[in-house]
Amino acid sequence: MKTLVCTEPGQFEYSQGVKPALTEGQAIIKIKRIGICGTDLHAFEGTQPFFSYPRILGHELAGELVEFDNAPGFEVGEAVTFIPYFNCGTCIACRSGKPNCCTQIKVCGVHVHGGMAEYLSVPSHTLIHGEGLSFDELALVEPLAIGAHGVRRADVNKDEFVLVIGAGPIGLGTMEFVRIAGGKVIALDINDQRLRFCKDKLNIAHTVNALSENVTGQLLEITNGDMPTVVIDATGSLKAINDAFQYMAHGARYVLIGLQKGEICFSHPEFHKREATLMSSRNATRTDFEHVIASMKNKEVDPTTYITHRVVFEDVKAEFEQWLNPANGVIKAMVEVN
Repeated sequence: MKTLVCTEPGQFEYSQGVKPALTEGQAIIKIKRIGICGTDLHAFEGTQPFFSYPRILGHELAGELVEFDNAPGFEVGEAVTFIPYFNCGTCIACRSGKPNCCTQIKVCGVHVHGGMAEYLSVPSHTLIHGEGLSFDELALVEPLAIGAHGVRRADVNKDEFVLVIGAGPIGLGTMEFVRIAGGKVIALDINDQRLRFCKDKLNIAHTVNALSENVTGQLLEITNGDMPTVVIDATGSLKAINDAFQYMAHGARYVLIGLQKGEICFSHPEFHKREATLMSSRNATRTDFEHVIASMKNKEVDPTTYITHRVVFEDVKAEFEQWLNPANGVIKAMVEVN
């Protein structure tokens, strides 16, 4: 089978791999769609934490179930996606109901080879039924689940102002689930094109360019002098993460979905006087995946709106680097595999 390997930062190579054989407790998926995410882009750039080369990227995946062992309720030929965070099941996190941050976690396409291939073997217990959704929709369940998990961590309440920093795919999904939870979204980004997308496609009432003058003043005006009671970073930018500590209301919760390699730096007195809460949000759980699928089926969210670029698998190597350039207007690139 054909695979696409990121051999080192900035370099892809197609190669002939061996189609995986069915083993105990595993399932074989024929890949049909691959969503390109920030993790893939950062791996290509060489800025992704917890990463080594060579690696087959790809964990926003959908396909056809062709073989399986110990997957009751599933059928050969059905459309599926899966939870791409392979956990041990026995560590303190797993025993505490947090398999998303398992101490021995193996994230597909990061710690182990991912889905930029014709076939992929995954643990059967990670399979998710397609529920009648399209391959495009199923490939976008995972990134939406990332946002849904962050919103659940924040425990967003009805009508509170939630500042979402970053209007890429993860940020957009986060905004959608803030809305579903009843929060009032404020979108913050440095890209006016993406902020227009928030207004035009997601009907976000409040948008702020982080490079504009007096961001704090704008946030005070929007929130009637209170500042946002929830701040969620979806950028993975160290500057954006550090800057956002000043945007919190007193008593606010700050959730980091974005990930970067550096050290967070903030004023302890400013943080302390707010009695603020700082949380990380890693991956997602089955509960989040099920919430996303139910929201899609109920037409509360349409992730296909985010797909701005399409390419066939054979052209990924030639097209990938241009997706790093913000000027090209990429929200979500979708790879089609025959």
